[in-house]
Amino acid sequence: MQPLKKADPSSLAGFRLLGRLGAGGMGVVYLARSAGGALAALKLIRAEHAADPGFRARFRREARVAERITGRWVVRVLGADPEAREPWLATEFVPGPSLAEAVAAHGALPEPTVRALGARLADALADLHVAGLLHRDVKPGNVLLALDGPRLIDFGIARVSGATALTATDAMIGTPGFLAPEQARALGAGEVGPASDVFSLGCVLAYALTGRRPFGTGAVAAVVYRTVHEEPDLDAVPDTLLPLVTACLAKDPAQRPTAEDVRDRLGAADGPARDWLPAGLPALIARSSSEVLDLPVADPTLLVAGAEPAGPSRRRLLIAGSAAAVASAGGLTAWLLGRGPAGTGTGGGTGSGAVRQAYTLGLLTDLSGPTKADGRAQERGLRLALEAFNARADRPFDLRVTVTDDGGDPERAAAGARALLKDPAFVAALGPTTTETAIAAADVLVESKVPVLSVVASVPDGVIKGQSPELRTYFEARPYADVMMVPFGRYLTEHKLRRTAVIEDRAAGTYSWLAARNMKNAPPAGGTVTVHQVAADSEDFGPAVRDALATSPTGVMYLGKSPRRAALCAKALKQQGYRGPCGSVEPAFQPEFLTVAGPAAEGWYFGAGYTDPDTIPGAREFTAAYRRRWRLVATDPVDRFAVETYDALYWTGQALRTATKRNAGHLGAAVSNAFTKEDKVYRGVARSYDSRASNNSKSVLEGLTLWQVRSGKPRCLGPFAEAAKRD
Repeated sequence: MQPLKKADPSSLAGFRLLGRLGAGGMGVVYLARSAGGALAALKLIRAEHAADPGFRARFRREARVAERITGRWVVRVLGADPEAREPWLATEFVPGPSLAEAVAAHGALPEPTVRALGARLADALADLHVAGLLHRDVKPGNVLLALDGPRLIDFGIARVSGATALTATDAMIGTPGFLAPEQARALGAGEVGPASDVFSLGCVLAYALTGRRPFGTGAVAAVVYRTVHEEPDLDAVPDTLLPLVTACLAKDPAQRPTAEDVRDRLGAADGPARDWLPAGLPALIARSSSEVLDLPVADPTLLVAGAEPAGPSRRRLLIAGSAAAVASAGGLTAWLLGRGPAGTGTGGGTGSGAVRQAYTLGLLTDLSGPTKADGRAQERGLRLALEAFNARADRPFDLRVTVTDDGGDPERAAAGARALLKDPAFVAALGPTTTETAIAAADVLVESKVPVLSVVASVPDGVIKGQSPELRTYFEARPYADVMMVPFGRYLTEHKLRRTAVIEDRAAGTYSWLAARNMKNAPPAGGTVTVHQVAADSEDFGPAVRDALATSPTGVMYLGKSPRRAALCAKALKQQGYRGPCGSVEPAFQPEFLTVAGPAAEGWYFGAGYTDPDTIPGAREFTAAYRRRWRLVATDPVDRFAVETYDALYWTGQALRTATKRNAGHLGAAVSNAFTKEDKVYRGVARSYDSRASNNSKSVLEGLTLWQVRSGKPRCLGPFAEAAKRD
């Protein structure tokens, strides 16, 4: 929320204005307080729009309809004046976060929560449709979360897209990514009916269940095209809800269920509201409420008739108007004010009643492209760390995360980095999954000296612009790609296997050539290395394998980046009868290798820059929390890169703590400086991290692990130096 401006009125129609919730070309939305102390969201329309007779007529009609809507899951209209020179509309104010904010902070929601959410939103839409009103803009940003259930807001009243523009030719109503195909095609008002709201509800349900938009992100034209012509991405929607969500997203409006049907299939909308939220979200709602309760008294702006009314203090009225709404939650009201129930004290290190400063971390990662599995793991690890960090009573500040899906596209990564810079609380970015997206994001952020901490992507030294020994902005919480052949090479050395044959895949270009040269310069066990090339445009590994086996190798290493081509190499080795140890490097260590290679994958070793936290005794608390948070069973593996991303958040938090102690004017630059100096070494759950790895030969190898395919599944053998000694 922003403070009032001098041109803003101090009060309007008996409402005292407290601050600005938002503003646009249409008008301004204020946080206001009624004479009785209730908080309200008051929307004031600019006079130039009110001068349009069609707009005012639409506003008048829809305001009258909205005043008749009394459903439990919509915000009530507290007052309106469509005849005023600047028309206004006041509705109840819900101090909780929007669904968009909750998913950004918490990630995908569990199925029981989404069922309760969907049933209540469908119930709200059913009431709207009976009243003859369409919402036209059902989206996560228009769903507010309260402790007793969701609230649907912004009914298209007093909006150009919902009023004047409805009668304009080729006007598109709604928000791309959540609007129906008929809205995207800008059909006439008669074509856009209740089924359009149901389609939007289906998009919201998919988003809540997966944390992703079902038609992706990117340019508006691309999202609209996918909405009209392509099927939604529902891969992560649970099977129990997939048929309903699919039906809601039918292209033909006639094939969609009604809002009543959706409500009935999801469960009772009027059932008990207690405990409908997963762990973590009640605290987020409480923090949002606390920020409202701690608002400073707004200074008078324009002269208005009458002074501040006598009676209870503003503070008490605020508490009566908003905290009373959550009093049924026992001691939560006291907690909102920074004190535990019965004086237990939960104020933490910032003092009783204080609201901590919040800083934003950006997660720029691939959630929909070729490396989306690693992107999802990063998001999961980051959200778990974020919730744990913000739950600590001694934390010096709060952290929040803004997630941007770059789809593995450098242009989208750069655009996402530029969008993050618009947030004044943004202090650091994590998450690129490819070399190209890491470079694109870091090159944008270097101008503002904001650090990028990479867990997955690896970029050679000298590629990111603006880096110097005195101040760097790009850091890697992982071993460099150039040392991935070391774990298997160490295995060969420990077992005195002196004849190594290297299959150099020229499809990997400079990477495989340099790796093969390094192997020849430092042969395992001090023996010999022979190199056998496979052309980039060939998938026939037979001749190279035949030449390699002619040298009677005691070990064979595939050097390349393609899991498919590594699998073809494995199959050729098996077909030609080789039974000795085989190994490769992290880029080839993907599920595709196991799928394509089949039985030929058995026994292969891989060097990697991530670990399996189940092999670390000190990570048991993390693995239990991770499986509990993401609803995994005990036999499900923890996603790779998840624990390293968890550590990355805490490492960033440590650097941010150092930066804030300096009272730096530019926190991003101060965090970069802390990574370079005071906080260059960090001990996390998975291992130790060192920002000086490029200048310290020992640190370069920190975090390298040795893996082996056993019984068709990858198994982490542990840190490479020790794991290589074992059979």
